Amino acid sequence: MNFLAHLHLASLADSSLLGNLMADYVRGNPYVAWSKPVADGISLHRRVDAMTDSLPEVREARGYFRAATRRVAPITLDVIWDHFLALNWDRVQPDISLHAFLQQAQSVIEPQLAITPERFQNLNRYLWKERWLEHYADAEYLEKVLRGMASRRPRLASLSDSYQDFATHYHLFATHFWQFYPRMMERARQQTL
Repeated sequence: MNFLAHLHLASLADSSLLGNLMADYVRGNPYVAWSKPVADGISLHRRVDAMTDSLPEVREARGYFRAATRRVAPITLDVIWDHFLALNWDRVQPDISLHAFLQQAQSVIEPQLAITPERFQNLNRYLWKERWLEHYADAEYLEKVLRGMASRRPRLASLSDSYQDFATHYHLFATHFWQFYPRMMERARQQTL
């Protein structure tokens, strides 16, 4: 899961939006440095990642990547799942628009940024202003996202090429999203993630 899915599942689970969004920027035991609600959010994010990576639908989806891009498949899949969530937001969460949901999330997260890691603060300078998560609904925007990630991390250069795997197997990825994401939503609502 990427940013949007983590925020969405956190909101369904009544978990810290800050902790869930920030988790990839925190190393080690979050309970040492963060309040219990934020640390619980970081822990939820980590459990969601582990659970998602072990799902049979996600393991099968990794097989749609070519040998040259298979190593970065987990990262690309995280972005792909956010695409399908953004694209189908009105179907998944009909009681609030994606724009309104993100405005609410931003209003909760931004006042707490001063205490967060610098790299996370830097992400937030762009995430909200440039409306990344809304743009995820546009499949072609993902090519820009993956290229940007590849340019910032040379070891992950094949991320740029993984867009082709996404485009080639688009409908298969969509099918897998609808197979597992509603289950994740239900588990979040029941707080069993």
